[in-house]
Amino acid sequence: MLGLNTKLAQLDANNKKIRVSLVGAGQMGKGMVSQMMLMKGMTPSLVIDIDIQNALDSYILAGVSKDDIVIAKTLEDINVAMEKNKYVVCDNSDLAALANLIDVVVEATGVPNIGAKIAMDSIFNKKHIVMLNVEADVVVGPILNKLAKNAGVVYTGTAGDEPGTVKELFDFADALGFEIVAIGKGKNNVINYEANPDNVLEQALKDGVSPKMLTSFKDGTKTMVELTAMSNATGFIPDVRGGHGPKATVNDLPDLFRLKKDGGILNQYKIVEYVNGVAPGVFIIVTTSLPQVHNEMKYLSMGSGPNYVLYRPYHLTSLETPLTIARAAIYNEPTIIPRDGLPSAETIAIAKRDLKKGERLDGLGGYTVLGSVETYQKAKIQNLLPMGLINNNTIVKQDIKKGEFITYDMVDLDMDTIIYKLRQLQEELIQ
Repeated sequence: MLGLNTKLAQLDANNKKIRVSLVGAGQMGKGMVSQMMLMKGMTPSLVIDIDIQNALDSYILAGVSKDDIVIAKTLEDINVAMEKNKYVVCDNSDLAALANLIDVVVEATGVPNIGAKIAMDSIFNKKHIVMLNVEADVVVGPILNKLAKNAGVVYTGTAGDEPGTVKELFDFADALGFEIVAIGKGKNNVINYEANPDNVLEQALKDGVSPKMLTSFKDGTKTMVELTAMSNATGFIPDVRGGHGPKATVNDLPDLFRLKKDGGILNQYKIVEYVNGVAPGVFIIVTTSLPQVHNEMKYLSMGSGPNYVLYRPYHLTSLETPLTIARAAIYNEPTIIPRDGLPSAETIAIAKRDLKKGERLDGLGGYTVLGSVETYQKAKIQNLLPMGLINNNTIVKQDIKKGEFITYDMVDLDMDTIIYKLRQLQEELIQ
């Protein structure tokens, strides 16, 4: 199998390009567009954002002349402009997967229901779909992946995001025959359960990110979603609800991720975890049953054993997404997908403050709820509510105390959303 760089160069030499449609031109989307402009054999043909200026800026920041950008209102506008090799912007996400020449759709909104809809549209229109929207994937990824396989297209998470980067390390070690005992990611701050869009606003403006996105980082929900995605892709599970979240350095990890009886923190092996202090990296912990492999690991300065850490000190988020796009379009392969069968983990909802009967919830990165990771089986038995099913039409049916885990029977969900219907289908069809 030739490297992606060689394959992309061959496409370019033959005057062919992978044409990409991007939905969501926030910080990550803008970076992705600029990165694609530097690459051979690929082009960001269509950028869609509810704020058309964001879409325009994504091209302008990448050095595209305004004369080469077309603002489209209809599908015909998009198709005509793309045939003329123009760059196209639009504010209607319903058109993302409909353009004739698009090969791959990238979903980067972070809104679970929108992500589920765009994934479905892409699959039905025989376009590969790359999900930066991990929030949707952890709720309905198994059914979307199944539908994509049936349609002959690729459904995939992305390289560069922590779950995808962990999976690359996991696949490397698994292929070599190492025993993998733990996988995880770094976090660069202690979880602040009080974070909300108001008290993070100043930092969000300074960093140029959405206050809701920053809130989801600070209150831990984003980390829990990422751990859930890692779990569903590997079968590894959280050792305890919400994770241990220890503070450590990279060198501490091999001893830290031992069983309690051996001086570590774990109740079991094959777990997912986050660690304060090793951000922005990701890691896996491996061991082996053969003494000669231990001898060579020690010789290679990998530590004294019996556990060793494989650590990647960076992940380039959406700047790496084009590699997943290329892998899907060229090799028809995903970077990271949920395993077949039932999920392994769930991101469950917790009341961020006292909630009163009749209140509306607001979802990820908001004022009312945050997420925690739990095994799928425990969440199922306890009727715990997946975070990604909550939206502004979710109504509280009874008073709920701050810190209480929310169950399905505590709320009236919006049952008209695509993500809710897909989740029901997933529960019925996937065993």
